[in-house]
Amino acid sequence: MLTSLIPAFYYGEDVMPVIYSSALTLFIGLFIVLITRNYKKKDIGKREGYLIVALTWVIISVFGALPFMFSGSIPSFTDAFFETISGFTTTGASILTDIESVPKSILFWRALTHWIGGMGIIVLTVAILPVLGIGGMQLLIAEMPGITPDKLHPRITATAKRFWGIYVLLTIMEIIFLWAGEMGLFDSVCHAFATMATGGFSTKNNSIAGFSPYTQYVITFFMILAGMNFTLHYFTFHGKFKKVFKNEEFNAYLFIILVVTLIITVGLVLTESFNVEKAFRDSVFTVASIITTTGFVTADYITWPVFLWIFVVVLMFIGGSAGSTGGGVKIIRHLLLLKNSWLELKRTIHPFAVIPVKYGGKAISQQIIFNVMAFFLIYILIFSGGVIAMAVLGMDFETSVGASIASLGNIGPGIGGVGPVENYAFIPPLGKWILSFLMLLGRLELFTVLLIFSPAFWKR
Repeated sequence: MLTSLIPAFYYGEDVMPVIYSSALTLFIGLFIVLITRNYKKKDIGKREGYLIVALTWVIISVFGALPFMFSGSIPSFTDAFFETISGFTTTGASILTDIESVPKSILFWRALTHWIGGMGIIVLTVAILPVLGIGGMQLLIAEMPGITPDKLHPRITATAKRFWGIYVLLTIMEIIFLWAGEMGLFDSVCHAFATMATGGFSTKNNSIAGFSPYTQYVITFFMILAGMNFTLHYFTFHGKFKKVFKNEEFNAYLFIILVVTLIITVGLVLTESFNVEKAFRDSVFTVASIITTTGFVTADYITWPVFLWIFVVVLMFIGGSAGSTGGGVKIIRHLLLLKNSWLELKRTIHPFAVIPVKYGGKAISQQIIFNVMAFFLIYILIFSGGVIAMAVLGMDFETSVGASIASLGNIGPGIGGVGPVENYAFIPPLGKWILSFLMLLGRLELFTVLLIFSPAFWKR
C-alpha cells in the first residue's frame, strides 16, 4: 500500500488515505504476530494449506478495500470489497463509473491488487517470506491454477522465486514497450500490471479503445504471453524451444486464438464493412482478452452480429492455460475431457480394451480424469446457481448469465447489463457479495474453497 504514496506525492494528491490504510493494516498485522508468537511452528498439512489460502484472499481483500474507503473513491464497504477482491482475483469487474476522476494513487493501488493477485499472494509469501517453514508445497498446490503445479526446482521456494522472476521480467518488458508508445509512465505501469495479471483494470473510462493500434497490439501480445503456462516461459528463457512447441496445451491455445480470430475478422469484414486491419485488430484483441480472462476492451462485441459474439461467449468457458495467471476452466481440462470422451466411444466398441488417456505422450491416471470430470460438473452447477441467484435479485437472463460466468471465470466484462462497455455498479449489494464469492471460487479453482465447507474436511 505504501508504494501508492509515490504517485500521490508526484501528482500532489492527499497522502493520508494511503497512510491511514497502511498504518491500520500494519498495526493489526503486528498485533496478530504478537498474540501468536508463543505458538510453535508445525508442518502445514493439506487442511491448513487450503484454509490459509482461502482465508488469506478474503482477509487481504478486506484490508485492500481501505484505501478506496478512506479516499472517498468508494465509500461503501460492499463496493470497496467487491472492487478489491475483483482486483486480487484478477477478475477486473468494476463498480466505478468514472475511473478517470479517481486519484492516481488509488488507481495505482487498484492496479497493484491485480499484479499481486496475478501470480498469487501465497506464492509471493512462499518465495519472499518463507516464515511458514516446512509445508510450503501445500500452499502452492492450493493456489496455483491448473491441475498440478510444475516444479522447476526441488525446493518449493526456488520454484516460486522462478515464477515471480519471470513475472517481474515480463512486466518490466511490457512497461518499456507501452512507454515507447503514447502512454505515459503511470498508465504504462498500471496497464502492464493489469495485463500480466490478466486482470483488466484500466486507468481510462473506455479501457484500451482510446489508445493507438501500436498500444493495442502490444497489450494483445503480452495478454497472450500471460495466458501461457509460466513453465513454458522458463523453458523459453533457457532455449528449450522444443519443449514449448511440443506442449499440447500451448498448441491448442494458439490454435483456438488463431481460428476464432480468423472467423471473427472475416465476419466483421463481410457483415459490418470493417477494413481488414481494424477487423483483425479488434478480433485478435477481443479473443486474447477473453480467452486469457484479462477483460480489456477495444470494441463492444455485443453489437457484433450474434453469430460472432457467441464465439466470444464460448471463449469465456474455455479460459487460459494451466499455470498461467489466467482464469476459467483451463484448456488442459478441455483437452483431457475431449480425449476421454473420444476414448469412451472406442471403449464402447471394444469393452475389454485398456485404452488410457494420453497427454504429452504419457498416460493420465484415472484419478486425474475423474477430478477433471468432477471439476466440470461442479463448475457448471455453480455457474447455474449464480445465474439463478442473479435472476432472483431481478437481473434479466443475459445479465445473469454474463455476470455469473464473468465472475466465476475471472473475466470481468460479460454480456447483457455487464457487457464490455458497462460496469457492475447497478448490481444490488447481495448480488455483489454473491459475485465476490464466485470470483474467489474461480480464482482458487473451486475445490480449495469448497473443501472448507465440507464436514469431512474438519474431521481428524
